Formats: sequence, C-alpha cells, structure tokens
Amino acid sequence: QVQLVESGGGLVQAGGSLRLSCAASGSIFSINRMGWYRQAPEKQRELVATITSGGSTNYADSVKGRFTISRDSAKNTVYLQMNSLKPEDTAVYYCNARVGYYPPSTYWGQGTQVTVSS
Repeated sequence: QVQLVESGGGLVQAGGSLRLSCAASGSIFSINRMGWYRQAPEKQRELVATITSGGSTNYADSVKGRFTISRDSAKNTVYLQMNSLKPEDTAVYYCNARVGYYPPSTYWGQGTQVTVSS
C-alpha cells in the first residue's frame, strides 16, 4: 500500500505562487503514475497534473503554462509549482498515486487547502 501526505497549501493573492509537496511512503516502487487533483466547493474533483514513472507529464488545459509538476525520487516526493494563481484555482488539492494496471489501484492523500484571494 501507499500513503500520501500533502503540504504547502495556504492563502495567496492572485498572481502569486505556491509550491505543494506530496510525500509518498509504503510500496513506493510500485507506483507508475502520480498526480494532483483538486476539488472546489460545489464542483467535482478534477485532474490538475500527472507525471509517470518515466517522467511524462500531463496538465489540465486550465493550468497549462502556469503549473509545473515534478518529482524528487531521492525524497519520494512529488511537487506542484503553481504560478500566476487565480481565484478560480481555489480548491482542496489532493495528491494521487496509481499502482498496477489490471486493475490499477489508486491512493489519495488527505488534501491541502489552496485559497487565492483577489
């Protein structure tokens, strides 16, 4: 199993930046993809960015050019650098890890709140 702990959320002004961190533990070598999702009030959880074990990345259209996902293998940690933040980025951000393929297993962190003021 995999355990995920997010950190780095907070309150920032529009146009500001934050870096979220997700520390993974457990069966970390079985993870084939990690990512960030977010859920705003009254909305469904949506994908923000993913990164595979091979380093391929994928971003939601709404964050392309502003957010960057990366990982530090030595620390078993995935990051989400968020720049040019907008009020619509306000949400609880969740770290996600995928293990296996048939079927894949998905693990979630507890979430970290990001609030962007105007």
